[in-house]
Amino acid sequence: MSSTVGSTGEASATRSETHVEVRALMQSLGRAAVAAAADLARASSAAKSRALGLAAAAIRRRSAAVLASNAEDMEQAQRRGLSAPLLDRLKLDGKRVEAMASGLDQIAALPDPIGTVAAHWERPNGLRISRVRVPLGVIGIIYESRPNVTADAGALCLKAGNASILRGGSESQRSNAVIHACLSEALLAADLPAAAIQLVPTSDRAAVGEMLGAMQEYIDVLVPRGGKSLVARVQQEARVPVIGHLEGNCHVYVDRDAELTMARSITLNSKMRRTGVCGAAETLLVDRGCAAAVLPTLIADLIAAGCEVRGDEGARAADPRVRAADEADWYAEYLDAIIALRLVDGVDGAIAHIARYGSAHTEAIVTANAATAERFLARVDSAIVLHNASTQFADGGEFGMGAEIGISTDRFHARGPVGVEQLTSYKYVVQGSGQVRP
Repeated sequence: MSSTVGSTGEASATRSETHVEVRALMQSLGRAAVAAAADLARASSAAKSRALGLAAAAIRRRSAAVLASNAEDMEQAQRRGLSAPLLDRLKLDGKRVEAMASGLDQIAALPDPIGTVAAHWERPNGLRISRVRVPLGVIGIIYESRPNVTADAGALCLKAGNASILRGGSESQRSNAVIHACLSEALLAADLPAAAIQLVPTSDRAAVGEMLGAMQEYIDVLVPRGGKSLVARVQQEARVPVIGHLEGNCHVYVDRDAELTMARSITLNSKMRRTGVCGAAETLLVDRGCAAAVLPTLIADLIAAGCEVRGDEGARAADPRVRAADEADWYAEYLDAIIALRLVDGVDGAIAHIARYGSAHTEAIVTANAATAERFLARVDSAIVLHNASTQFADGGEFGMGAEIGISTDRFHARGPVGVEQLTSYKYVVQGSGQVRP
């Protein structure tokens, strides 16, 4: 008995010591980030752009090392039994590494938002008031699987004059470390503080707890990128503001006035281009007015591409291979080769379905009727709405932002792709000539 108690006590003491070490580590990162943020707020546009260009060059130069580290991460992730969507998010190849580097180049070429005057006016008493963009400060990013977030998030924060603390998942630890090394090398070469972009060097989960609940002295905003459980935890436990979305239940609505060839290509691309991204379509809505003409073809296309279709009674009548959908399917974010299919009564039926079951992320309408499209775009209250285009365009890079730190479904501060401009705040600069308030 005494040995059991002793072992338990020793284990408890070890955990306590480890927690103290993690807290000390995170506090050190926080202090360094605050100091770096103060330097970045004064950094020139040229220095920030130079750092990003050098980081892109470093990633290209060290692409073999990036891919080798990623292969090790992939091997370990497969042994751990990670799901296919997570493995897809984790995997890097030559094309994805080049996309990462190109994203850095694009961010470098963007206009610097810091110091720009968003609005200016003069009051009757002669006061001249300007609203000027400023950095947010220190941004914490907690993410899973995607090693490209290390480059994208660090670069976007830097361009907007913010320091960043990046906490990637253990499954991508090796990949993240090599990418971060490229960023650190570039910062130093551009005479910017290396602490402007910091990668949490431990996979201990206590580090996440520290970022959520014990670092409000250092972190100004948190951004979660990952599965529903991670995002939910961040939104529930964070003691600083959070930018993010919980789910991406995205819809494609095929209207009675849709052109069939376009409807087929948009539906298939929205669902199957990459099933594990948050902009992948999860529900297909089809107007009853055209169901007989288009439904068999749309279903056949999806099944031929390897997609499981779960549908309502009308969908099952069109093709016996369609499985029965239940209520949970209309809410589902599958992130897999599965789609829910429902017939609706025109555009108003589609709008009502999205309002009830959607997650306010991304929705698309396919129609040749301009009035119907305008009704859909005006009445669907989601962060991104598209007409005659795939939901997979829900991406900051595709919006011309160079990259994104995530898609926000919030209704305050930032909504939709969160790029450089969305990572800023503003202050009011008031210039007078001796005015006093009566």
